[in-house]
Amino acid sequence: MNRSALMDLLADRICRVKCPHPVRVAIDGVDGVGKTTFADELAGPVSNRGRAVIRASVDCFHNPRAARYRLGRDSPDGYFHDSFNYAALIDVLLAPLGPGGSRSIRRAIFDERTDSELSTPFETTTPDAVLLFDGVFLLRPELRSYWDLAVFLDAHFEVTVSRGTQRDGTSPDFWQRRYVEGQKLYLKSCEPKRFAAIVVNNETLASPEIVFDSSDS
Repeated sequence: MNRSALMDLLADRICRVKCPHPVRVAIDGVDGVGKTTFADELAGPVSNRGRAVIRASVDCFHNPRAARYRLGRDSPDGYFHDSFNYAALIDVLLAPLGPGGSRSIRRAIFDERTDSELSTPFETTTPDAVLLFDGVFLLRPELRSYWDLAVFLDAHFEVTVSRGTQRDGTSPDFWQRRYVEGQKLYLKSCEPKRFAAIVVNNETLASPEIVFDSSDS
């Protein structure tokens, strides 16, 4: 399936989700699989169906550098356990968009590049809005109940390491030690594909393929 057709299909699938509150969509997957670009591209088709889109990323909910690297910069355990502030993510974004929520949200709280908090204002969303939220580790147990639909992007590590190191200028050895081994901890302990409503093979960027859709079962 070409990429445009898949985005249209997913936008239809998202817009069929019935909620009395904004639909919270997770775009999960390992580092370098293409989550941010995927979510950015999906925003247009969802918006074209008359839905307000809230774009946000787990990258704007990092912990401070001292917390992220407390076990060492190369540590896969530190990457998996210490990278993000999930309590804040739930408090200012996911819970307010959920059942009984205020719909008053913040899309970002932390700037990883400057290692500093952000003073982004609260904004109020419409009940029929769609949150497209990309990031790693989104189907860990403490977050699962906050997603109304979860998409897992899949690709072999050889593909994702190549993409990620070219994008970031990071050495393959460092990527392997921190990111791949950290993701292996996630895949083994959290089984994200088991909890995703949709699994997309994103190895070939021009022609991703849906390999699982719970609505077909």
